[in-house]
Amino acid sequence: MSVDREQVRELLRRVSEGTSGVEEALGTLTAGPLAGGDGVLDLGFARLDTHRALRTGDPEVVYGAGKHTEHVLTLLRELAARPGGRGALATRLSDEALDAVAAAFPDTVRADREARCAAVGPAPRPHGARVLVLTAGTTDEPVAREVAFVATEFGCTTELVRDVGVAGLHRLLAVRDRLETADCLVVVAGMDGALPSVVSGLVSAPVVAVPTSVGYGAAFGGLAALLTMLNSCGPGVVVCNIDNGFGAAVAAARMTRRGRAPVRDRDADTARAVPVGS
Repeated sequence: MSVDREQVRELLRRVSEGTSGVEEALGTLTAGPLAGGDGVLDLGFARLDTHRALRTGDPEVVYGAGKHTEHVLTLLRELAARPGGRGALATRLSDEALDAVAAAFPDTVRADREARCAAVGPAPRPHGARVLVLTAGTTDEPVAREVAFVATEFGCTTELVRDVGVAGLHRLLAVRDRLETADCLVVVAGMDGALPSVVSGLVSAPVVAVPTSVGYGAAFGGLAALLTMLNSCGPGVVVCNIDNGFGAAVAAARMTRRGRAPVRDRDADTARAVPVGS
């Protein structure tokens, strides 16, 4: 059920080339996307979408905020147990939930406490795209780390460039050579939210802007930054919701993976940019 579109395509390619038999392929499909028929696993407290990876290329992700810790663990177990070699990801986890995930999956957990994210199961096969995550200031770090963690779990090679806001524009210009290496840039900023417009004028790659709930009273919890980004005069800027690092990461991954073949498994460990267990 966690078999995604690329894995089905690869399976069909092997059948067409004669390197995989019809019965073998049928067994894989029956155990994977064709199992359960309607694509829903009813757990009582949640109805797990088991066909999402097949439809979109990305498996279901657990949004941890507001969920009981035991429910988070159950969802991760079900997702991790599905065939297809994909890990299971949870975001916005409490400290209690992060500790529980680490205890329940000690051998396969990858976690970032500041990002409030954890993943269990196989590490992703990188598809070769490079996503650069920039922060305007150090208080944007938690959202930026959520971006980096999720984008990495979705197959991107990620790098964080910290504290390059417009109050000291020379800091951004000092790393311009790194900006030009990215296939997509995610710019995370609160306060005035001006950084994405500046970045978009320096690069040819798409820019995903994420406003953060950082700033004094008139920042209105990130609304001021959001409105600035929505009114950007910079071409190629798309905007996510306030503090929505997850949405920005998925957008960047989908923008950049089209037409890219996954890198071989031996490269998977070197592709991670987010420290594990930090």
